[in-house]
Amino acid sequence: MNKRLENLLLLIWTVALVATLGSLYYSEVKGFTPCLYCWYQRILMYPIVLIAGIALIQKNGRIALTTATFSLIGACLSAYHYATQKLSIFQEHAGTCGDVPCTAQYVNYLGFITIPFMAFVAFALIFIASVLMSKQLKGTK
Repeated sequence: MNKRLENLLLLIWTVALVATLGSLYYSEVKGFTPCLYCWYQRILMYPIVLIAGIALIQKNGRIALTTATFSLIGACLSAYHYATQKLSIFQEHAGTCGDVPCTAQYVNYLGFITIPFMAFVAFALIFIASVLMSKQLKGTK
């Protein structure tokens, strides 16, 4: 594995780890109860930490398709969740999704950075790094 592939893999693992620790901080330390969409996003993010971590130890870049798939689905879900928080047309049709409404905004930094926004950025970074990794792998064959 060349240095560029290793760096992309390290980026994927680091972003996923920070996102995972951030979500645990908000729920376990700050006491924010995750809504249903937040749980789905966690279900997609947490395995990336393990998959990328093991791949990093093994120096195995062939996980690019897996991390790209998880992150693409996660990015779409995060974008939809963010829309339910910020766009009135989505808020009207959001309904209830468990004990906590999915329109709830525990944090709202600078007027637009919410938890789903941060999750979207993390998923997008992982997706971009995964695609770059995949292209790099195809070029080495």
